[in-house]
Amino acid sequence: MRVFVICPVRSGNRYIEVEEYVKYLEARGHTVHWPPRDTGQDDPTGYRICSDNHSAILLADEVHVAWDGESQGCLFDLGMAFAEGKKVRRIPGLFPPPTEGKSYPSMVEDWEARR
Repeated sequence: MRVFVICPVRSGNRYIEVEEYVKYLEARGHTVHWPPRDTGQDDPTGYRICSDNHSAILLADEVHVAWDGESQGCLFDLGMAFAEGKKVRRIPGLFPPPTEGKSYPSMVEDWEARR
């Protein structure tokens, strides 16, 4: 299975935990696109990064997401995955819990349950 991992890149929050998750998937034979490692980050505006991530999301069977509740890049990538109809999975312990009412955590929980 091909997996695209959405996670914060610039803030580096929980980097080690996400890296361990990526290693776990790869040890089980999955092909993983992990942006801190697999998307060149030397882009002055971020346009190419978003374009490269979109291309990788298109190839993915699933999108797994770690989000710190703040990263705008994660939200952008989530939007692309949603628009492309991708199956999503929250990475356990690395995604905020759902809230009462409308919020990204609640929407992603609903999205995950529908796929």
